[in-house]
Amino acid sequence: MKYMLMMHAPGGGPYQIAGWSEKDFKAHIEFMKTFNKKLQAAGEYVSVAGLAGPDQAKVVRAGKDGKPVTDGVFPESKEFLAGYWIVDVESPERAYQLAAEASAAPGPGGAPINMPIEVREVMSGPPTDFKP
Repeated sequence: MKYMLMMHAPGGGPYQIAGWSEKDFKAHIEFMKTFNKKLQAAGEYVSVAGLAGPDQAKVVRAGKDGKPVTDGVFPESKEFLAGYWIVDVESPERAYQLAAEASAAPGPGGAPINMPIEVREVMSGPPTDFKP
């Protein structure tokens, strides 16, 4: 079963991590690299990506003529999607365990930041109970 683990960060502008000390920043990044290697070694890794901050985001809709219409940026949002992992695991419980581990990434002073990680199954088709 594939799951997307979505890492949410506090909003209010660019990444707060940019204001951390160099030591704290490096410890956080090293944790993420080690976590990704652990996923690869376990055969659970599918993909991972960090995303640009909300100060660079746009919401795009098709206009009446089909051309893109953009809104944004949205730096005042409460929180934003900072990155994600896609994992292939045996059960939802395993996805929850991985999300909890990622959530405990170190922040300032090495304390766990306990950031919210949203876990959602990556669907391979419509739900089994779907009837058109």
